[in-house]
Amino acid sequence: MLRGLTTITFYAQDVAAARDWYAELLGIGAYFQRPEQGDPAYVEFRVGDYLHELGIVDARYAPDGWSSEDGGAIAYWAVDDLEAAWKRLLEMGAIPYDEPTERGPGFVTASVRDPFGNILGVMANQHYLDVLAGRKG
Repeated sequence: MLRGLTTITFYAQDVAAARDWYAELLGIGAYFQRPEQGDPAYVEFRVGDYLHELGIVDARYAPDGWSSEDGGAIAYWAVDDLEAAWKRLLEMGAIPYDEPTERGPGFVTASVRDPFGNILGVMANQHYLDVLAGRKG
């Protein structure tokens, strides 16, 4: 039933500021923006080995009951160096949510609250690396 991560959607009161923050974090610009000119209501990045989509939506379009407080699921993004990713996120103004924690051999997670209230997870994940290696072979 579940085929894989497609799009992670975050909400922000200031989409342009969120776009710029994530562009700096990711080292790439958003490839898609609506409207194309002026203040964006939606931007999207393609991220990582499988070009997963990270969308940022104006909070005006969030579902009823949404709040920038903690809540919901945490999506974890694979990173090559968890400690370096953690340090960079904190340097960019993210707030610790869950400190780096080993969850088992080859699996370490951490998460932060980005400046826009979203929880962003990063993970060193041996299974991800194994799948990636198998796809390249």
